[in-house]
Amino acid sequence: MQTLDHLFENNKAWAGRIRQQEPDFFVKLSRQQSPGYLWIGCADSRVPANEIVGLSPGELFVHRNVANIVVHTDLNCLSVMQFAVDILKVRHIIVCGHYGCSGVGAALRRDRLGLSDNWLRHVQDVRQKHEVAVARARSDSEAANRLCELNVIEQVANVCQTTIALDAWERGQELVVHGWIYGLKDGLLRDLNVTVASVEGTVPAYQAAIAALD
Repeated sequence: MQTLDHLFENNKAWAGRIRQQEPDFFVKLSRQQSPGYLWIGCADSRVPANEIVGLSPGELFVHRNVANIVVHTDLNCLSVMQFAVDILKVRHIIVCGHYGCSGVGAALRRDRLGLSDNWLRHVQDVRQKHEVAVARARSDSEAANRLCELNVIEQVANVCQTTIALDAWERGQELVVHGWIYGLKDGLLRDLNVTVASVEGTVPAYQAAIAALD
């Protein structure tokens, strides 16, 4: 039976490097976590949240799923959001998609993958909602990139419409929702300019971001 010993060795080496750089790091980290950010991203193994933004463990609270989707019936995602906002008091929620997303590509092509088809139905809904914008793309890759961007913008709107965000804003808590996208080919983040800091700002930010893609 394989026990993945090489991963335990990697872990020892990693922990050793951290302790060498900062001897008290793990002691401090074990006492509390006080992240300022919640990252809602894709489960893709090529998109390591902490590393992309150069943050250490304890600085970024993370939720990941296939195609970075926020659904109002997904108690897993909503529980992470509620814990992050109400308990940890994060000030920023970052919805980050990425170009070359396999889930978005499958939804665009209407591929049949199995059980995950039901989850990716949400991305197909985004495609249908913005069918004209996606159809204007000059190539399949451009259409996929456009749908990746549109999906992020739609999920930002979904975050802003949750009871978690609405309640936080109603009680005057500082909370800003951002929509970003990551490039696998260059390792760079791009701001999709859909940044929302209030209930009133949701629709204008959404409309401006959609218009900017035209």
